[in-house]
Amino acid sequence: MILLFGAGGQLGRELTRASVARAVPLVGLARAEADIADAAAVRDAIGRHAPSLVVNAAAYTKVDAAESETEAARHSNELGPAVLAAASAAAGVPLVHISTDYVFDGSKDGAYLEDDPIGPISAYGQTKAAGEHAVREAARKHVILRTSWVYGELGQNFLRTMLRLAATHDELRVVSDQRGCPTSTADLAAAIVMIAPRLAANENVWGTYHYAGGGATTWHGFASRIVAAQAPLTGRTPRVTPIPTRDFPTPARRPANSVLDCTRFTRVFGFGGRPWTEEADRVTRAVIRAEERHVA
Repeated sequence: MILLFGAGGQLGRELTRASVARAVPLVGLARAEADIADAAAVRDAIGRHAPSLVVNAAAYTKVDAAESETEAARHSNELGPAVLAAASAAAGVPLVHISTDYVFDGSKDGAYLEDDPIGPISAYGQTKAAGEHAVREAARKHVILRTSWVYGELGQNFLRTMLRLAATHDELRVVSDQRGCPTSTADLAAAIVMIAPRLAANENVWGTYHYAGGGATTWHGFASRIVAAQAPLTGRTPRVTPIPTRDFPTPARRPANSVLDCTRFTRVFGFGGRPWTEEADRVTRAVIRAEERHVA
């Protein structure tokens, strides 16, 4: 049985759906039920549910706000993973921890490998890097999954923002000099559920892996794909204009290159992420149809 922390977030909710679809037993706990930085609550949850695998999908993900809310980011991204890893290790239960491409500084020309030096350039990235370190220190039986540009049908994310803007604006100005691998929550959740049996069986596959949607693009390319996918359903065809990062200042710096090389994951587990283009099209259609049902 999987014990999921962070069940209320967009990835957590998708993990719950994926477990039902694949008939994998899962108990999900939202932050109100168990804050991962609360050692007593975490120990109690693990002791009560006796899982064969713990998954940490809890995180502080507001990249810009983290610049001014650093302690809140540290609470969820550094202290929480440390507590959860220690409790999982004490119970002898493997841990899957979700991390981010933002642990890299973005200066590399090619795709990032798991062993490339990290160098986060934002408070969010720094707290996530510290969380990775804490997990490695506390739990030998861990899998850290770094992912990139996460979006999905649920919660707040780039794809849903673009759809909202496309409905009311005739032009969308989107950064074109940052590259990454858009990753749907459904794809990532399915991957976690698929590898869970091997981890629960204590196969010696521990370590850090990259898992992201297949292929790479820019934020502008991602937005263009979303707008093209929604046009037949909405009749809306706003222009998507490329702009440099300097024309869209934000409190937090973003890596210019967030592309992840996922070869290690594919080699070890036998599959990789779905093409980001196909998933972006699918999720766009799903969001629009869900909104149509809601209005009806």
